[in-house]
Amino acid sequence: MDRAAQNRILAIVLAVATLVICVLGALNYVRESGYDVPTDGVWWMEVDGGLRADRVPADSPAQREGVRTGDLLVAANSRPTPTVAPLMREMARSGVYGSISYTLQRGGQQFGLKVILEPTDRTRNQGLRLIALVYLAIGLYVLFRRWTAPKATHFYVFCLVSGVFYAFKSVGQFDGLDWTFFWGNAVAAALQPALFLHFAITFGQARISALRRLGAVLLYIPGIALIALKVWAMQELVATQRLQHRLDQIDVGYQALYYVIAAIVFWQRYRATNAALERQQLKWLSRGTLLSVVPFTTVYAIPFLLSWPIFPAAAKLATFALIFLPLTFAWAIVRYRLMDTDLIFKRGVTYTLATAALVGVYFAIVGISAEVVHARLPNLRIWGLLAAIIATALIFEPIKAAIQARVDRVFDQKRFDYRETLIEFSRGLSSQTDPETLARTIVDRLSQALLVERVALFIAPAASQQAGAGAPVDTFRLAASHGFSPDALAALPHQTSAASFLQFGSLNTQGHLFFENAAQLPHLSEDDQRLSRQLDLNYYLPCRIGEADRPARTIAVIGLGRTREGDFLSSEDMELLESLAGYIGIAIQNAQLFASLEVQRAEFERLKEFNENIVESIKVGIFALDLDDRVESWNAEMEVMYAMSRAEALGRHISEIFPAEFVAEFEHLHRQTGTHHLSKVKLPLRTGEVRTANLAIAPLLTRDFVSVGSIVLVEDITERTQLESQLTQAEKLSSIGLLAAGVAHEVNTPLAVISSYAQMLQKQARGDDPTAQRLRPVLEKITQQTFRASEIVNGLLNFSRATGSEMIALDLNAVARETLTLLDHQLRTARLQVHTALAEPLPRIRGSHGKLQQVVLNLVLNAKDAMIENGGTDLFVSTETAGDDIVLTVRDTGGGIAPEHLHRIYDPFFTTKNTPKPGQHKGTGLGLAVSYGIVQEHGGRIQVESEVGQGTAFRLVLPILRPAGSRDDSGDVQRTSMQTFETDDVSAGAVHA
Repeated sequence: MDRAAQNRILAIVLAVATLVICVLGALNYVRESGYDVPTDGVWWMEVDGGLRADRVPADSPAQREGVRTGDLLVAANSRPTPTVAPLMREMARSGVYGSISYTLQRGGQQFGLKVILEPTDRTRNQGLRLIALVYLAIGLYVLFRRWTAPKATHFYVFCLVSGVFYAFKSVGQFDGLDWTFFWGNAVAAALQPALFLHFAITFGQARISALRRLGAVLLYIPGIALIALKVWAMQELVATQRLQHRLDQIDVGYQALYYVIAAIVFWQRYRATNAALERQQLKWLSRGTLLSVVPFTTVYAIPFLLSWPIFPAAAKLATFALIFLPLTFAWAIVRYRLMDTDLIFKRGVTYTLATAALVGVYFAIVGISAEVVHARLPNLRIWGLLAAIIATALIFEPIKAAIQARVDRVFDQKRFDYRETLIEFSRGLSSQTDPETLARTIVDRLSQALLVERVALFIAPAASQQAGAGAPVDTFRLAASHGFSPDALAALPHQTSAASFLQFGSLNTQGHLFFENAAQLPHLSEDDQRLSRQLDLNYYLPCRIGEADRPARTIAVIGLGRTREGDFLSSEDMELLESLAGYIGIAIQNAQLFASLEVQRAEFERLKEFNENIVESIKVGIFALDLDDRVESWNAEMEVMYAMSRAEALGRHISEIFPAEFVAEFEHLHRQTGTHHLSKVKLPLRTGEVRTANLAIAPLLTRDFVSVGSIVLVEDITERTQLESQLTQAEKLSSIGLLAAGVAHEVNTPLAVISSYAQMLQKQARGDDPTAQRLRPVLEKITQQTFRASEIVNGLLNFSRATGSEMIALDLNAVARETLTLLDHQLRTARLQVHTALAEPLPRIRGSHGKLQQVVLNLVLNAKDAMIENGGTDLFVSTETAGDDIVLTVRDTGGGIAPEHLHRIYDPFFTTKNTPKPGQHKGTGLGLAVSYGIVQEHGGRIQVESEVGQGTAFRLVLPILRPAGSRDDSGDVQRTSMQTFETDDVSAGAVHA
């Protein structure tokens, strides 16, 4: 027969046996409830001459009628009573509450009395039947819960036999059914201790040796012998009370002995084993056995064996203690929630104390209320008592809660404090926003509160990390841990696989995972088995969060090992963790969201700063307006251009900043769609200056193309416009220069003819002819003026000719004289007096004759124009030697240069001669700029001193030409090229270039 068939047959047999025992137990209870056995309450013992009253309980029927301990019962209803059997027959004839006549002998005197019989107290039997129901219920629970668990069948048989032992009681009718109850109880009494000890010896043994099997069989021999003894005694011996007492003593002694041996076996094996799970089971088996055996043995068995009086309350306590056996055995076999035994004990104590307190308060309130109602409020009568009862019921719950809290503190003060800390920690979880810190905090608090050796927290990647790093949604990484060695942490994978048992898919969709032995999980895949062995954790708890548009998702998994004492966690621990898991999941999600927001905020700040840097760095004025045409943005270029700070501009309406003409044009374009451009708009500034700008006006749109305002770009093109004008003027001047060169070339030809003919006539007029003598002076003047005209034309050609930058040794005085000669006519026409003070001899300088002549020419022309404008008449040109330099000074007596113009005189195209007076020429703004560049090219510097109303002096400082190989103190000829025109108190005047 195969194993499956054997299991089916065994299941059928057990089911039939269970059904039969339940039916017989119910019949036994019904028959006992309907059949009262009369008793006088005395424990009679056979002696010579009759029955001696060995024990006469207080308030028993016999004691109330005068029977005392030691009295000798000679006859009952005039029938001799040598044994208990005749007395029992007479009691049965008299019946319950009937009278029976006793003939007693006390102190040598014989007397008679009548005793009213009462029903036998069978409340202890009802308590035993309750224990029997507990055994059967727990046996069925274990059988259905863990049918394949080791020793489950053995335990169920033990529960069935215990049910028969505690439920089957002889009623006293002594018919076939009553004998069934009697012998069922006798057989169960013989088998139950043997089954219990057999269970203790073989529990947790995967393989049982033949010797151990033989020893287990031998355990049942005393029980079989006890049954045989009872059969022999009933058939061969006289049924006496003493015989019954001896047989009962043998039963109790046999039962207590086996219980004590089993408790010792459990305790020794608990101390010897090293396996965590087996140690956990044996721990509670040994404690449960001791909790049942010690009260039963000390309070009931030993006094009964010694024939000491046993108080009914002590007997009931010993009976109640037996209920802990099936409880602890059930948890040991199921191997689930092993720590709940202490919870049941604590809660039992709690409810017991609460009930006792309630009863005390109840009677106190009822008594006080009765007194108040009776003495002061007679009209309330029964209603006052009802109010007291209701008030008592209402205060039960707070009393129970207070007592339970105190019991928890008494039993496990340290863990209770840790759990309070953990609850407080759960309330403040959301205050931590850093994911890594939160993970470490969770792990540390859990390890402290639950006193576990190893804790690990696995976290799924956040949505932003999934998108950025490509991490799958259904993978977990080890975020924090406690109790792991560095080598163990290094061996762990960085993230779990998508099909890991941490997904809670195929193994468990709710609650938590519990692995009794993390190293032996054959139902998992190889990767999961390897991961489980590396982690060595027993509990895995999911932290789920619900979302509106999809099912709840596991955001983290908490892994926990055993406690520091090697125990597993209790159901209370797991319920607490399951209630905290949701809060932990929400806190982790919040921390991830905060971290994501922090990253996005930093990115936004970086982009914002980058964009602002672009806007601030661009050399174009930019300002933004909202829908009400109020300034929302104002960049640095606008601050410089419009001379208005950002703080002044922000929030103001455009009409408060810009002139009405600009606002009108803006509103006209703003009402039209699209981008609009305005070219060369005159923009008056607050300083009174008018700038020329190009404007671009565009709508400011969101990503959804919704207009939220306008953006205006202002490009200042004032200098560009001036440059364009000056370039135009320069082109004109270039054309004029070319024309002048052509004219000069053409003039030279007739001048040469005139000079030739004049010289020819002068040769012919050498004689003494009076006419020739009169013509000779005239011809000489013609010749001289012809040469003078030729020099002027050649000077004009030299000035207009594009000269190279060849540097030669030259005399600066010659350059000055030639330039003054070139401008002699213009200076005399302007009625200016030229005063020269040229130092002689003057050292040579290295330079370009044409370029230096251009510089002196520009300075003299500027001085001439300044004096024409302001009425000056004297022009001073001087040269001098100053150390290693030669200084040429051109000083006028004009009106001077205004201080606000002084720092711009060398800027290209800067001029104040836009509207020249008669005798002046319109400036291009290039003369001083070109002169400044030429002076720098020669290694010199140009200085200016000006005072309004007094005139202006320009000084050209040029280095002296030294012989080849000579050096100054610094080892080289070096000159500064920075102009020193930044003088104090320079005055207003015209800059002519």
